Amino acid sequence: MEKWNKITIDTTTEAVDAISYQLEELGIKGIEIIDHVPLSEEDRKTMYVDLLPDEIAPDDGTAKILCYIDDHADVESMMSDISVMLQDMSAFFNVGAATVSLSETKDEDWVNNWKKYFKPFRLDDNIIIKPTWEVLDDQKKDDIVVEIDPGTAFGTGSHETTKLCIHQLKKYIKEDTTLLDLGCGSGILSIIGIKLGVAKAVGTDIDINAISATKENCEINGITKEQMITYQGNLLTDQEFCSMLGTGCYDIVVANILADVIIPLCEIVTPFLKEDGLFITSGIINTKEDDVVQAMKENHLEIIEINHMKDWVSITAKPARV
Repeated sequence: MEKWNKITIDTTTEAVDAISYQLEELGIKGIEIIDHVPLSEEDRKTMYVDLLPDEIAPDDGTAKILCYIDDHADVESMMSDISVMLQDMSAFFNVGAATVSLSETKDEDWVNNWKKYFKPFRLDDNIIIKPTWEVLDDQKKDDIVVEIDPGTAFGTGSHETTKLCIHQLKKYIKEDTTLLDLGCGSGILSIIGIKLGVAKAVGTDIDINAISATKENCEINGITKEQMITYQGNLLTDQEFCSMLGTGCYDIVVANILADVIIPLCEIVTPFLKEDGLFITSGIINTKEDDVVQAMKENHLEIIEINHMKDWVSITAKPARV
């Protein structure tokens, strides 16, 4: 059985989201978070699972982030990169102990065990995210159910950044909307968009595993190839790839990525949009909000809305009229 290197980062609940995003930037996909944060009343109402109070130790503000690295990877270099990243982040967040330790684990210890923690939940009033291996006991007549099998690499939709995107998509999607999903990941935004009425979606990602995950999740949800198509490529470095996606084709371009990717996207997104098209962004940590706003203004994008949820920001813009 294949073995994996497990890197454990001791940190704080305050820094977990930001560190997780930066780990993804380093190319680390398999991440597990352990903390003692109890479910809020809002969480309990929107989830289908009850977690008894005595199952959680008192919340002391600490957290552990477990990263699973292929046994063939350069682990020493990866640990060094993580240590430098934590040191840089300490200027902006309370990263706590920020210790980085190494151990070994078997494939079976983490590839499947995480599934017991992923239960159906309501993304909003009428959208339910359901893992493929669970059964719904409480489904309302008008509920939109999205089945997701994210594997070990991609999100389930529970993060604030996804919720912010869905809120905006619900507001602006019309019956004949065409959607371009940049950094599609598990495909959740496009799949929900199609279930909300998008006529056709195109998903792109630089990771071939994301493309595979999106195709699998489309099949699970009955999304046809006519409704959604996916391409692997890098918009920021490949002009031919950009051209292949088409000019003036999309009513909405959505990007739930990091701010450091959204900023250069601002330079190239307008040609994809129809004249009255919208650029919906999320994945922006609040400390980067001003940088993204500035990039949009410099690239003649008119900001329509800025929405916040906890530490995260969504900005919706459109091409400014010259």
